[in-house]
Amino acid sequence: MKYLHTMVRVSDLDASLDFYCAKLGLVELRRYDEPKGRFTNVFLAAPGDESAQVELTFNWDPEEYGAGRNFGHLAYEVEDIYGLCQRLMDEGVTINRPPRDGRMAFVRSPDGISVELLQKGEALPPAEPWLSMSNTGSW
Repeated sequence: MKYLHTMVRVSDLDASLDFYCAKLGLVELRRYDEPKGRFTNVFLAAPGDESAQVELTFNWDPEEYGAGRNFGHLAYEVEDIYGLCQRLMDEGVTINRPPRDGRMAFVRSPDGISVELLQKGEALPPAEPWLSMSNTGSW
């Protein structure tokens, strides 16, 4: 048995690709349009690691999706949690749970999917502005 991917439904494919690829840094591996089923699947992965993929499913007919909290979250190990969180903030992404401990942060996709960011290796030393930053919303 081999893990393949986690699927999340998205309501705006362009906004989701902007978040996951342009802002978070994932890369698109492949895309599949299914006219009969009226959906598009886009498979993403962290650069250089195709073993843990995320499948974005965009249904062409509008649907309402819940907050995604019952889903749990996606998690990615990152080289520099402070640098990534700053870049995400600069791109307009809300840091729901700042990396006050130098180890863990949470953000949300445009569809409310919770994404956990974990510092690779040991936690970074606590630093401002993260140390004083409050939580925003839920994650």
